[in-house]
Amino acid sequence: MSKIEKVVLAYSGGLDTSVIVRWLQDTYNCEVVTFTADIGQGEEVEPARAKAQALGVKEIYIDDLREEFVRDFVFPMFRANTIYEGEYLLGTSIARPLIAKRLIEIANETGADAISHGATGKGNDQVRFELGAYALKPGIQVIAPWREWDLNSREKLMEYCEQHNIPVDFSNKKKKSPYSMDANLLHISYEGGVLEEPWAEAEEDMWRWSVSPEAAPDTPTYITLQFEKGDPVAIDGERMSPATLLEKLNKLGGANGIGRLDIVENRYVGMKSRGCYETPGGTILMKAHRAIESITLDREVAHLKDELMPRYAKLIYNGYWWSPERQMLQAAIDESQSVVNGEVRLKLYKGSVSAVGRRSADSLFDERIATFEDDAGAYNQKDAEGFIKLNALRLRIAAGKGRDLI
Repeated sequence: MSKIEKVVLAYSGGLDTSVIVRWLQDTYNCEVVTFTADIGQGEEVEPARAKAQALGVKEIYIDDLREEFVRDFVFPMFRANTIYEGEYLLGTSIARPLIAKRLIEIANETGADAISHGATGKGNDQVRFELGAYALKPGIQVIAPWREWDLNSREKLMEYCEQHNIPVDFSNKKKKSPYSMDANLLHISYEGGVLEEPWAEAEEDMWRWSVSPEAAPDTPTYITLQFEKGDPVAIDGERMSPATLLEKLNKLGGANGIGRLDIVENRYVGMKSRGCYETPGGTILMKAHRAIESITLDREVAHLKDELMPRYAKLIYNGYWWSPERQMLQAAIDESQSVVNGEVRLKLYKGSVSAVGRRSADSLFDERIATFEDDAGAYNQKDAEGFIKLNALRLRIAAGKGRDLI
């Protein structure tokens, strides 16, 4: 690695990244630029400015990226009904390409030689940040302190702070959560602590965004979600910006105990990891989007989307948002969404979300054909006989030749 003059650090203002600021200054004798992203994590981000200034940082970026995050990353992902390994709605995964993009933009603006992040060498985020960075700026240098230093515990980090006069009042004033958490407008995740034992049930007081289903209201909440070209645009007739709409869905879902998930997932680096997630708004959105697609999409288009979705989900989970294959899949997905318009009525009740109504001017549902009553000749039931016989032809031939299928 060549001499580093200036590095842009993804900076949260917490203990780890505050140590990283000083460690970069001392280890590389370089100038550090901090970048703090507000993507709806629910915590005040402005205090990061004072913390960075106390560490001698001169160039400080604090950006509100909430609308861009939901509009350009979350919504495109949900157009594909994206779920990783059958359950995970990719709340952390989808935030990383946006952060990588902004890191590179700031590096270009400030003339930085390198970027840095606080992701560990065990996780997926190091891959996501760095794949995105290299895709957007091939010559950028990346410094990942957790892969270089020996500060591998909270105690060692605190000792480093004492030795290097790093203010840590913000770390000592409140009790440290036993969990490693990550939050944005789409979800909050929990890892570590008791969750490292797959048999142990998550503690009830761990959850922050939702009431338990048992404690949710005894009467259901009904809402109507409106879609235009596959994206939600209004709740109960009130149009909202992407970030505002998702925030509203989070509150509605959390109040009804919706969106909790406890899974063991396969990380890209090879290990299995147990994590818990709260994704109340995303869980509602997923149900609603599939419901509006059910009446607007052609059957084969819908089935093809479902076949492509696991590959698309894997690309996002593994950090390939900024890749030609993801762009190719996105183009096909977005093309399908031109007719995904209309409204879905949803019932939120004690941890569950059900689609109880759907309507669209682009609906392919034909009541005249689907009815169990007299269809006035709209569908000739005799046509089914030839259809079945043609589809059975190969089976009948095989059976006639003595092929044993039992």
